[in-house]
Amino acid sequence: MPYGFAIIGTGMISRFHARAIDDVRGAKLVACYDRATEYAKKFASEVGCQAYADLDQMLADPHIDVVTVATPSGAHMEPAVTAARAGKHVIIEKPLEVTLKRCDRIISECEKAGVKLGAIFPSRFHDSSLKMKRAISEGRFGRLTLGDAYVKWYRTQEYYDSGAWRGTWKLDGGGALMNQAIHTVDLLTWLMGPVAEIQAQTATLAHKRIEVEDVAAATLKFANGALGIIEATTAAYPGYLKRIELHGSEGTAVLEEEDLKTWDFAKKTRADAAILAAMKTKKSTGGGAADPSAIGHHGHALQFKDFVEAIRTNRTPAVDGHEGRRSVEIILAIYKSAMTGRTVKLPLKSDPKLGG
Repeated sequence: MPYGFAIIGTGMISRFHARAIDDVRGAKLVACYDRATEYAKKFASEVGCQAYADLDQMLADPHIDVVTVATPSGAHMEPAVTAARAGKHVIIEKPLEVTLKRCDRIISECEKAGVKLGAIFPSRFHDSSLKMKRAISEGRFGRLTLGDAYVKWYRTQEYYDSGAWRGTWKLDGGGALMNQAIHTVDLLTWLMGPVAEIQAQTATLAHKRIEVEDVAAATLKFANGALGIIEATTAAYPGYLKRIELHGSEGTAVLEEEDLKTWDFAKKTRADAAILAAMKTKKSTGGGAADPSAIGHHGHALQFKDFVEAIRTNRTPAVDGHEGRRSVEIILAIYKSAMTGRTVKLPLKSDPKLGG
C-alpha cells in the first residue's frame, strides 16, 4: 500500500508538491486543506484528491500517513505541530520556520511524537550537487579556501503586492535571503560546512510597501577556516541563474542552477572526462530567477522519495529538521549583523529582534 499524503496550504508551491508526490512510487496524494476553503476545493479538483474544510478532521483520516506543509513561511509551526501530535510524518517547505524558537518547537514536537520530519531543500538531491559533495569528501579540493553563493534574481512589485504576507517579517520571515536565496544558503553550508562568523549589510532599494530586504551581502568565515560570500537580491533585472563557487588549494568547481560550469582539479580522475563532456551539452533554464513558478518539481520528487524510504526503513531523512534549521540560523545571523553593524558569531544564542 502506498503512503497517503496530504497537503496543508494550497498556494503556488502546493502544485509542485502534488506533482512530486505523483512521481514517487509508494506515495499517493489523498487530501488537502486550506484555511480558505474555496482554494482547497479548487486545488482538489485540479489534482484529484479530497478537500477538507477542517484540519483536525483531515488529520483523523487513517489513510493519511504524511503531511506536507505549504503555508506561508511564518505559519509553518502550527499545522506542523498539529500534524505531529496526530501521528503524521511531516515535510515542510522551506524555510523550516522564520525564527529559531519556532523551528525548535517543530523539531521537539516531531521527536516527542516519534514521527519523521523533513525540510524541503531539493537542490541537495541534484546529481551535480552530489558530485560536488563527493569531491569534497574525497579531498579533491585540497584545503577549502573560498565558498561563495550568488542569487541575483528579480521580482516585480506586483509579486510582493500579490499576497499580504509577502515581504513581511512575521509571515515571510525576511526577503531575498529567507524566501529566495535560502536554497542556495543551505547548499553552500552543506558543502562547505558550518559557518562560524558573519558580517553583513542589507537594504531595500527597488521595492515599495515591504518590510524586508531586497538586497543583501554577507562575508562568512567557516568553521574550517575558509572564507565566503553570500549575495542575494530580488532587484537584479531581469534575473540571473543562481551560482555556487567552491575553491580550494587543489581544485575549483562552479555550479550554475543545476549544471556544473567549472570542474577543474589538480589531480584528474577517469570520471572527470565524462563530467566535462556532459558539461558541454547542458544548458540551465532560468529556474526561479525571474518567475517563481518557472521551476521544476523533480528535486522535490527526489526528496519525497528519500522521505518515503526513510519511513519504510525507519531511518532519518536526508534533510531532517536539524538540517533545515541551519540555513534559518545563518540568515538570521546575517540580519542581526546588518542591524547591529557587528560581526555575529554562530551558533546564535537567541533569535534577533527583527522588524521592530
